[in-house]
Amino acid sequence: MKRLCTIGARGGSKGVKNKNIRDLLGKPLIAYSILQAKASGLFMAIAVSSDSSLILDAAKAYGADILVERPAEMATDEAPKIPAIQHCVRIAEQVRGVTFDIIVDLDATSPLRDVEDIRRAVRLLEDRNVSTVITGAPAHRSPYFNLVELDKNGVVRLSKTLPVPIFRRQDAPKCFDMNASMDVWKRDSLFANIDVFNSDTLLYEMPPERSVDIDSELDFQIVEFLMAKREKNLE
Repeated sequence: MKRLCTIGARGGSKGVKNKNIRDLLGKPLIAYSILQAKASGLFMAIAVSSDSSLILDAAKAYGADILVERPAEMATDEAPKIPAIQHCVRIAEQVRGVTFDIIVDLDATSPLRDVEDIRRAVRLLEDRNVSTVITGAPAHRSPYFNLVELDKNGVVRLSKTLPVPIFRRQDAPKCFDMNASMDVWKRDSLFANIDVFNSDTLLYEMPPERSVDIDSELDFQIVEFLMAKREKNLE
């Protein structure tokens, strides 16, 4: 099985300036995803896609095999993510002269995953022979119980209803927050559309303490705290 790891990292972050190369306990943020991918032992290559030469330089320093210069139109705030991944895969295949079977995209802003998470998510896709696997953590709010919407008149109502009303959150269908940690595709599924969801998409569940995605300064501080705590426990 020929597997490729892709890691996308734009240079124009607004929530946290230069977050993908910001120092996190002695390493740039992007280094953690690269090192996790290498430690997993799963991949023929690790490709990093960015519009920033500084990010690509950092990726090279920490062992990325293929550096992909992302086109400007794929690096805007409005640009969807999957076309940039598709572009990265095409370039990686040209460089290596192979067609990959499995693509695993690691989000550089979710460094709290561990190596075993990567292995298990890939194993889930391959053992169940499905097109895609996404990752998520148990949701803090339920659309069946305490997540609400406003209609055009400002009237509030539950986001989703059931035929029989429920009065305890525990009785609601289990829901998850997508944690932006990683997505796993069969190659054909990745190139079939620009949506990660298919009729057979499965979810690999991760705990909340490994599911923080850095999108703000507070997120960065939470990740830094949790990562420092983890390293102290390993001493």
